[in-house]
Amino acid sequence: MKTRKLLSFASIMAIAVALFVTACNKTASVESAPGQQSLALYLTDGPGLFDKVLVDIKSIKVLVDTSKNTRNHDSCNWNRMGIDDHKKDTAFVWHDLGIKAGIYDLLQLRNGTDTLLAESNITKGSIRLIKIEIGTNNSVMKDSVTYPVSIPVGAPNYVLIATQGHEYDEYLPGKNRLWLDFDVARSIVQERNGVFYLRPVFHFFTKRTSASIIGKIIPQRDAKAVVTVYNGTDTAYALPTPEGYFCIRGLKDGKYSMYINATAPYLDSTIQNVVVAAPKETSVGFITLRK
Repeated sequence: MKTRKLLSFASIMAIAVALFVTACNKTASVESAPGQQSLALYLTDGPGLFDKVLVDIKSIKVLVDTSKNTRNHDSCNWNRMGIDDHKKDTAFVWHDLGIKAGIYDLLQLRNGTDTLLAESNITKGSIRLIKIEIGTNNSVMKDSVTYPVSIPVGAPNYVLIATQGHEYDEYLPGKNRLWLDFDVARSIVQERNGVFYLRPVFHFFTKRTSASIIGKIIPQRDAKAVVTVYNGTDTAYALPTPEGYFCIRGLKDGKYSMYINATAPYLDSTIQNVVVAAPKETSVGFITLRK
């Protein structure tokens, strides 16, 4: 959805191996925090120009840092740590969130709609890594034709999302939640041979620390408009519902321009200086497109 914190299969944080060894090795001096906390992960969609996007999600695991000061581990090679989610360590604890494996139709999650992926009790500490395992039964529908979507040869079948541990919304004591935004436009790539490949890109946000824009396009059924909001550092998209309603979430505070790309005979339209601030929802009202 947004050009920020792009998270890919093989690149999350690059550091020297020596730093990994010194900062992330087992140590008898690590003190674990007792108790538990709950974590809820929600899935939402950054849209792409497809009729359907079906993604096969097998499992979700999180890595919790139980040490007193997680900042001491900021230089860890999280990509390397994410490879082996069975490894035992005195500071780091893996938890399988026990999701119901299945195929998720991501385009059903646009315009402010979420699905609760997982909610589980985990060890108390800083959540530093989310690992999402992707299955092989992925597909897209475009112009009413279904195409298989493959994971590139040699690519891992999982996505790693590294966090600092403080981004989660602790809406009640010991209860945390986070929204995962699957960026369809950047995740589904069609090569020259016509084959679609899956290179998952996720962003994350919370409602408490991000802003949103809502509105309605008239007449959306005929204009089939796509909404883009952008500024110097951020870009986000929305595919309005057939009735014209749209919602763009996870925005940073700031001033945005809005571009409505319409289908002929309707004309494109631009709105300037849309100001947003967390956690508010900014409404641009009804946008009537002209021929």
